[in-house]
Amino acid sequence: MRLYTLDREQFVPRPLSEVFPFFERPDNLEKITPDWMQMRFLTPTPAPMHVGSVIDYNVRVHGVPLRWTTLIAEYEPPHRFVDVQLRGPYAFWHHTHTFEETKGGTLIRDAVRYALPLGPLGALAHTLLIRRDLNTIFAHRQKVIEDLFPSRHSERVA
Repeated sequence: MRLYTLDREQFVPRPLSEVFPFFERPDNLEKITPDWMQMRFLTPTPAPMHVGSVIDYNVRVHGVPLRWTTLIAEYEPPHRFVDVQLRGPYAFWHHTHTFEETKGGTLIRDAVRYALPLGPLGALAHTLLIRRDLNTIFAHRQKVIEDLFPSRHSERVA
């Protein structure tokens, strides 16, 4: 099984005390997911995050409906949490979210480790689609986060 990685960083010009609470609410996942994925929760009103929380939802990727179930495997507020796929399109999915208070805001780091099913076909899909799709999803997420957490200076100017 070949393991792939995706690492992203984003500076948010807001304090950790504002940023982390947004991310620890599972229902906010829908806000940062691209509309084209048509994300819909199957878990009735996702419960507050804690170790052992399970979040169940449907998404569409290239028009194909997929059910995805994740488990919160680690939860260390307000600095870190990890979700792992229990059911979904990947053979393995481990997403570490870290939050670090920095001068003037919060640094968000995402470290995703994943593997695809189907051996050589999965590797081909990664080359042709998966890597691009993940980059598109995370770029969308970054833009939404920028809009949700503008700098205080931007709010005064607007």
